[in-house]
Amino acid sequence: MSDLIFQSASALVHAIRERKISAVEVLEAHLAQIMLHNGQLNAIITLDEQGARRRALAADEALSRDENWGPLHGLPITLKDCHSTIGLRTTAGFTPLNDYVPIEDGTVSARLKAAGGIIIGKSNVPVLLSDYQTNNPIFGRTQNPWNLDRTPGGSSGGAAAALAAGMIPLEIGSDLAGSIRVPAHFCGIFGLKPTERRVSLAGHIPELPGTIRTFRQMACIGPMARNIEDLTLAFKVIAGPDIMDTDVPPVPVNEVPSPALNKLRIAWAASFPGIPVSYEISSAIERLAADLAIMGAKVEHILPDVDWVEQENIFSQIMNNIRS
Repeated sequence: MSDLIFQSASALVHAIRERKISAVEVLEAHLAQIMLHNGQLNAIITLDEQGARRRALAADEALSRDENWGPLHGLPITLKDCHSTIGLRTTAGFTPLNDYVPIEDGTVSARLKAAGGIIIGKSNVPVLLSDYQTNNPIFGRTQNPWNLDRTPGGSSGGAAAALAAGMIPLEIGSDLAGSIRVPAHFCGIFGLKPTERRVSLAGHIPELPGTIRTFRQMACIGPMARNIEDLTLAFKVIAGPDIMDTDVPPVPVNEVPSPALNKLRIAWAASFPGIPVSYEISSAIERLAADLAIMGAKVEHILPDVDWVEQENIFSQIMNNIRS
């Protein structure tokens, strides 16, 4: 079953639905991978094996009756340890929440389950998601699967590490200032920070359980995966209006048609002032720009007229205000 662990979420769901493989087999393959690697990585910090096995068995039995639960039928998923999950410990790495077990699902958790997903556990985070590495006093530090001496980034570091190590095919993170994008970059996977207010924050920590949101958070919940197709699959499940979060506009999530390349003007730069870029990265960007030009886009090498030091200062002020 080891050939299952690096397949895409989309491929796994399709194979389960077509009964080429069972949800139980997919789950057991990933549980075995977790047992093999999580001891070193410390990416998944809460695991509900018994509940996951019951749910996987039920998923297979449902298919035998020609019942399809939805686009994630039988797929094992972990969630960043800030998404409220009924009956499953949720700490956000914050000591006062060490023993917190929600009595209801947050909106994202509920939508994943309604789509047929199997939430098998939680992935590690820094304290209250407030760092670019992943370490907290409850569960300790998460390591990067590509190099155990390096960080996977943060705050969705456990999620990114678990995906990169093949321990899970799909994750849901959250991002205010890079918490999906940074770990995705550090671990070589894909992540999406959606447009703000496209995905409900109901059940997301922060805010702390039982408190009322008093200001615009700027945080966004988004999917993490090993390819773009899987990001699309998950985003369609979790996005959209929610009566529990009135900040989410009551309009459907529609796909935007892709414009023709010959109608696009694209500016690009191989580097930015004061930000070192490796040769491999700059070369890849140059090749991409050349390929886009060949395909018909109008491509121009130009550096944006931006004071990067000033922008960094503004960003730091925003983050300090949010944390205070």
